[in-house]
Amino acid sequence: MSFMKGQKTSKYDRDPSLASPLDAAISAQDRETLTMVDQALRDRRMRLAFQPVVYAADPSVIGFFEGFIRLLNLRDQVIPARDFMGAVEQRQLGREIDCAALQMGLMAMQRNPQIRVSVNMSARSVGYRPWVEVLRKALKESPRIGQNLILEINEASALQVPDVLKPFMAEMRNHGIVFALDDFGAEMTSLRLLRELRFEIAKLDGSLVKHVDRMPDGQAVARAAIAAAQELEMYLVAEAVETEGEANWLRDAGVGCLQGYLFGPPTVTPDFRAFRHGRPNLTG
Repeated sequence: MSFMKGQKTSKYDRDPSLASPLDAAISAQDRETLTMVDQALRDRRMRLAFQPVVYAADPSVIGFFEGFIRLLNLRDQVIPARDFMGAVEQRQLGREIDCAALQMGLMAMQRNPQIRVSVNMSARSVGYRPWVEVLRKALKESPRIGQNLILEINEASALQVPDVLKPFMAEMRNHGIVFALDDFGAEMTSLRLLRELRFEIAKLDGSLVKHVDRMPDGQAVARAAIAAAQELEMYLVAEAVETEGEANWLRDAGVGCLQGYLFGPPTVTPDFRAFRHGRPNLTG
């Protein structure tokens, strides 16, 4: 089984050899922004914004928070991710952004040991030594931190380097880390490879969520993706939920957790006290 929609660029792993002349022109125009992003990383002008992921059966219960990196310009204004993320996908700068996000996510967990946090990464960050060192150092200093960490990997990214990713995931699972497959259903999907990687969580892509309660054709595609995730024994989380109608349809279709502006935007000042103890097991 496979799913696909319109062509979509992955978060960090677009092949530069496939870039079009238009891409090259855009890249040239983005040099100033890339310089600004690079300087923000050097100056540590960054924040991690946290968005709650709630249980579909009871949205008052937060399952975990997803951390989104926010880079700031010299005026402390957020540099929109859309202005630079595509341009850094194949550069070391992308790895450094991954590294910064992981570091801030781990720091938040060390300060608030009751919370569960997911952090985005590229599969290729597994081969980036500074990123791996940040993770190993945290696991050594706080051995229990892995039990509350979720690493999110974009679907296209995961399928590009499965041979590298598989042993890393096996090792990190020994520390209690859970892996989520981001943007599930957005790309051509190899169920064989996904079965081998054994992601615990599938995050249903927002394109399959929008107006799903009012679009029969969209419902068929969403149900197919949900069925595939269930076949792979992955816990389902839906991204970009914005209406009660979407939330109700997704809950009835078997989605376990919901994330989106309906339940709260990403914020750099989250109320971690809202996180409840004794929540159900996400992977159960």
